[in-house]
Amino acid sequence: KDPVEIAVAPPASPAETVDQSVVVVPAPDKREALRHLLRTQPVKNALVFCNRKRDVDIVFRSMERHGFSVAALHGDMAQPVRMETLQKFKDGTVQFMVWSDVAARGLDIPAVSHVFNFDVPSNPEDYVHRIGRTCRAGRSGKAFTLALPEENKYLANVVSMIGKAIPEVPLAGEEAWSAEEAESESRGRGRGGRRRSERSADGRRRSRGDSRSDSRRSGRNDNRAPREDEAVVE
Repeated sequence: KDPVEIAVAPPASPAETVDQSVVVVPAPDKREALRHLLRTQPVKNALVFCNRKRDVDIVFRSMERHGFSVAALHGDMAQPVRMETLQKFKDGTVQFMVWSDVAARGLDIPAVSHVFNFDVPSNPEDYVHRIGRTCRAGRSGKAFTLALPEENKYLANVVSMIGKAIPEVPLAGEEAWSAEEAESESRGRGRGGRRRSERSADGRRRSRGDSRSDSRRSGRNDNRAPREDEAVVE
C-alpha cells in the first residue's frame, strides 16, 4: 500500500501581504499612542478594534474629541443604524471605524488600508481575523497592535499560533520589548521581561507623581474620581 502523508495546518495564519507591528505602550498613554499612530501613518482609512463594547465607546469619543473623522459600531446598535454607520465608512464619509470583534462579525469591508488593535485580543484567532481585513482581494495593508506589558500573555498566544515573531515598534522615549520576551515573561521565566515590567511600573509611578505636582501647582485636586467625560478626553 502507498503511504499517506497527513499534515496539520495551523488553525489560522495571517496573509503575507499584511505588514504587522507591535507597539509597546505604558498604560496611561494608550489613547495618546493610538492618536500618534493615526496622525503619523499614511492612513487612507482604518479599523480600530477593541476587546470590549465599553472601550469602543471610550476610544470613539476620545478620537472624536481630538478631531478625527470617526464612527463606532457595536452589537447593541439597531440594525438600520449599524448598516447606516457601516455605509458611511464604506463610502468614505468617515475615515475611521471603532468596533469590537462581535460587531465586526459577518461584515465585509473592502479596501481598508490599516488595522489598529487598541487591545491585544484574548483569542489569538481573532487577531488573524482582525488584521486580515486590511488585505482583501490580494491587497497589501498594515496592522498595528498596541500592547501593555500586562497583555504579554495574549501577545505570546498570538505569536505561538501564527508561528513567528511580530516586529516591535517603540514609541518615542520607550524601550522596545520583543514578542519573544513577552512569551518568556508570560511563563514567568524571562528576567528581561520582568525588568521591563518593573521599569514600566516605575515610569507609571513617576508619571502619577508628576501629575500630582502639576495638580498642586494648578490648585486642582486630582484625587477626586474623574467624571466619565474627563476619562474620555485623554
